[in-house]
Amino acid sequence: MGLHFSKEEFSNRKEKTINSMKNEGVDALIMFRQESMYWLTGYDTFGYVFFQALVLDQKGNVILLTRAPDLRQAQNTSNISDIRIWVDKDGANPADDLKIILDELNLKGKKIGVEYEAYGLTGRNALRLNTVLENYCSIEDKSELITKLRVIKSNEEISYVKKAANLADKALDEVWKHAKAGVSESKILAEMNRVIFEGGGDYPANEFIIGSGKNALLCRYQAEKQILNNQDQLTIEWAGTYRHYHSAMFRTIPIGKADPKHHKMHEACVEALTNCEKKLKPGNKIGEVFDVHAKTFDDLGFKNSRMNACGYSLGATFSPNWMDWPMLYTGNPYIIEPGNVFFMHMILMDSENKLAMNLGETFLVTNEGNERMGKQKLDLVVL
Repeated sequence: MGLHFSKEEFSNRKEKTINSMKNEGVDALIMFRQESMYWLTGYDTFGYVFFQALVLDQKGNVILLTRAPDLRQAQNTSNISDIRIWVDKDGANPADDLKIILDELNLKGKKIGVEYEAYGLTGRNALRLNTVLENYCSIEDKSELITKLRVIKSNEEISYVKKAANLADKALDEVWKHAKAGVSESKILAEMNRVIFEGGGDYPANEFIIGSGKNALLCRYQAEKQILNNQDQLTIEWAGTYRHYHSAMFRTIPIGKADPKHHKMHEACVEALTNCEKKLKPGNKIGEVFDVHAKTFDDLGFKNSRMNACGYSLGATFSPNWMDWPMLYTGNPYIIEPGNVFFMHMILMDSENKLAMNLGETFLVTNEGNERMGKQKLDLVVL
């Protein structure tokens, strides 16, 4: 079995989950989030795009319901011994198969938690699930039950985050090496991904974001690949990924010559990141981190260019995105704890002058404060 964690680690995770279920008064949990399945059992797949559910009850029974292509996937990558297959056929309703499993576990009339907030549970399948379980048991949305446990990383997980960070650093070296006038964004992406894969890394949970010229003001991937001009700006957001653990970084790099405004924007980004770093400490609320980011930018005259969030948790995540719970926005009451990993991004998009400036780094929260995962310089590098 290709398990990436020790037996003790998995045992500890299962125990914590069952304790949370007891505290929240649910007799069983039906997982649809691939992140939960991976964390709890090691199960690694993209088969969650179809109906797939992992059931855990208070007695510790674990049963996976999936399709035939994922049978061997689960056998090879997880510690799940009881794997059930629902059969592809016209009019198939896998929620019926799930109900049979719940019956076996004597869960009729009991309280069951469901991970509704999951890319692995489409709206249609949720409707089918609710219909099948109507008058059978009581259902509660427990989408965050495991997510709240996953947000604090163990030592075994932190070692993977650090490997991911090292791969992210190597990818930035490739950007600095190749990003210059006349070079295609495609070439830059190819070299970044090459060093990550050669270093034993994985595909990230979403595409790297890259854009130059007007597209430097985008913070989502899109398909256009441009050739860098003699004077240009290149925005790139990427993550090193190892065993699905992410360590993200963000930069805007002037090409040829920086606009004087680029320098001012970069200084503001460094100041904002530094202030956020000081606030990212155990006991503080993450909403307070955002507020420091906002105040710094607003005081420097960049209110119209900044975003309404300045980062989010990172961990082992699956497509379609690497953003994890919780997000750094105003009023978020989540209290920072040692073992949290946060990507903090300082984003300035000046639409009026068509200029971008971004600076992002991943931080591990420690007992004393935090540690920046990336080891590269934060200076404005003009290529």
